[in-house]
Amino acid sequence: MKKLIANPVTYFALATMVPVPLLLFAALFGGGWILLAILYLALFSFVMDEWTSLVLPAATEDADFPTADHLNIALGAAHVVLLLLGLFAITGGTGLGWTGQIGVLVAYGLFFGQISNSNAHELIHKSDKRLFQLGMWVYISLLFGHHTSAHRHVHHRYVATSDDPATADLDEGFYDYAQRAWLDGYLSGYEMEEVLGQKLDGKRRLNPYIIYVSGAAGCLLLALVLFGPWGLVAYLVLAAYAQTQLLLSDYVQHYGLQRRRLPGGKVEAVGPEHSWNAPHWFTGLMMLNAPRHSDHHAHPRKSFVELRLPVANSAPTLPWSLPAMCVLALYPQKWREVMNPRVKAWRNAPLKMPQGGVVAA
Repeated sequence: MKKLIANPVTYFALATMVPVPLLLFAALFGGGWILLAILYLALFSFVMDEWTSLVLPAATEDADFPTADHLNIALGAAHVVLLLLGLFAITGGTGLGWTGQIGVLVAYGLFFGQISNSNAHELIHKSDKRLFQLGMWVYISLLFGHHTSAHRHVHHRYVATSDDPATADLDEGFYDYAQRAWLDGYLSGYEMEEVLGQKLDGKRRLNPYIIYVSGAAGCLLLALVLFGPWGLVAYLVLAAYAQTQLLLSDYVQHYGLQRRRLPGGKVEAVGPEHSWNAPHWFTGLMMLNAPRHSDHHAHPRKSFVELRLPVANSAPTLPWSLPAMCVLALYPQKWREVMNPRVKAWRNAPLKMPQGGVVAA
């Protein structure tokens, strides 16, 4: 596959950073800027997936790209600025009317749910503590700090089993799943941190849930002080909106998939067949290759630039892009009509390659 440009991070930067000025102008000036921001994050991304997949190859995936970390940092900084500016605009600080305020809430919620969430997910898998903490604080600012622990220590360990709150059962509707996954994820993450906090010498380390809860309380207090009661309400709505999009992604990416139980009671190792993937080019860039989900589970510390799609027939593939499937999941009956036959066909199909097989670009 030939390269498009020397550094593929440029493509990720364009896809993720273009909406930032649109959102800034939307908050400051309203009007058409709000519409442009929403169209970019929703309709334009869908159209680009359908169009560019026909004429452009996927971004090149090679070895080391230090600029990937720079993009993660820039997106983290943009998240903080946009969160404060968004609340300022939604509470009338920039002179927008109520329709403009609702439009800003929708546009900013889309950014936080699709791009900030994807960036935080990338960061919490970093070995660099500073990058890790940036991702953790992005999640805390979205009142979802516990995901930092639940995702790494519970989801990655128990994915595609009944012990993973983030794995949806076949026929489980999203709305039932969201309630269960949020609460069970919170509790299981806490329990895992308690176990990990035990030291051999008898000393305990601080449970990070203290940081998650106190950090969230501080963010709520700051929103109240800076933007008043309506600012607090707007903040809660924005956080819930972003959290819903994250839960939708988890719901879609593992729906109905199960790891087999082996003789002796253990479950099989995680393989490409335990995640739904999406090959769509543009939303892949915008979500930092999160839809290349099988490779992420095989190599959690891989940079988003290096993630590859599974070899043909080695892993289930979504019929549409991940954001489009998240929208479909909001309609449980239609979702089941589309996905249940695919889940059952995949479960009944013989594996085309050994588990944990190598994936390719």
